[in-house]
Amino acid sequence: MNDFLSLSFKQIDDRVRHNLERTLLAFREHRVGARHFAGVSGYGHDDLGREVLDRVFARVMGAEAAAVRLQFVSGTHAIACALFGILRPGDELLAAVGAPYDTLEEVIGLRGKGQGSLAEFGVSYRQVELTAEGGVDWDKLATAVGPQTRVVHIQRSCGYDWRPSVAIAEIERIVRMVKAQNPAAICFVDNCYGEFVEEREPCHVGADLIAGSLIKNPGGTLAPAGGYVAGRADLVEKAACRLTAPGIGSAGGATFDRNRLLFQGLFMAPQVVGEAVKIAHLAASTFAEMGYPVAPAPTAARTDVIQAIQLGTAEKVQAFCRAIQSRSPIDSYLDPVPDRIPGYADAVMMAGGTFIEGSTLELSADGPLRSPYNVYLQGGTHLSHGAIAIEAAAEAVRALNRAD
Repeated sequence: MNDFLSLSFKQIDDRVRHNLERTLLAFREHRVGARHFAGVSGYGHDDLGREVLDRVFARVMGAEAAAVRLQFVSGTHAIACALFGILRPGDELLAAVGAPYDTLEEVIGLRGKGQGSLAEFGVSYRQVELTAEGGVDWDKLATAVGPQTRVVHIQRSCGYDWRPSVAIAEIERIVRMVKAQNPAAICFVDNCYGEFVEEREPCHVGADLIAGSLIKNPGGTLAPAGGYVAGRADLVEKAACRLTAPGIGSAGGATFDRNRLLFQGLFMAPQVVGEAVKIAHLAASTFAEMGYPVAPAPTAARTDVIQAIQLGTAEKVQAFCRAIQSRSPIDSYLDPVPDRIPGYADAVMMAGGTFIEGSTLELSADGPLRSPYNVYLQGGTHLSHGAIAIEAAAEAVRALNRAD
């Protein structure tokens, strides 16, 4: 397995170089300079740095336009703005890869009432279930898109499901299949956790719109908050109008002198994501050798930074997360406990001693306390820290095994 890890790490380094070269090209093309680090306050009008950052980000993502904003409070918020921006009463939202991530259930209207969900605004919803193996059901998808389908939602990451994440090549196939059935349908990709893991992004393969969080991959662990939408210029503007207001759109949003962190975080992102993927490979290898089911498998190709481990009991999930917390640089002395978190259906165990609260590109682990008790490890700025934390988590789980 060590030989395999060495080969995998070499392949990751090659992808880092490819993605960094694309990022540097975008910085050069748009002549990024120190003058772009200054920000404005108030309404945020005429923020040169923000406007250039939008263009750089779009270039990196293979998109016509982008809106990168601190005012997005999370990836879910960016996704919600995108969906509310492009869907209208009577439209249909079709999920192409099964049920969406927990935090989107209330946005769509699958759970909760009276909060202004898409369902309450007259948007209908269907989903194409995954196959028994957790993959895209290509046969069902081939006939699923109708004339009423306005948006096809593609969640790149597995979320809290035990299934493969959706690779860029699969996203490309989904887009082609959707457009063959309804050329006017908008292919929207929840890109959270996936940026810079592969050499292409969803817009490079035909996706109309993508969204994600800056405290995940593209912020490079430096962005203090925020999210983004990128894709077709008209769709990006519609999403921006939901973030701000019609008539304001992408012209507003103060950056509070944080432009340097957003530029620098984007520059750092390919490298940090590469380290996170190495840590995921190491975790998969370690726990597979201990006999636990892992997804992706140690030898599998990856399209996001998430590593799922099926531990089987709530006690092991809690022990795993407490070990990760204890090897974190911030709040290592705290003992995390399960709790209800807004947007989630079950109590969630979370470990994340991160410099930016909730930053999942920094090393963190979490999972809902429900059967079969999976824990989801993600992030990590450098392999050495990941190795220390994984060793501690493995020993915590072994200790419970010995106690049994």
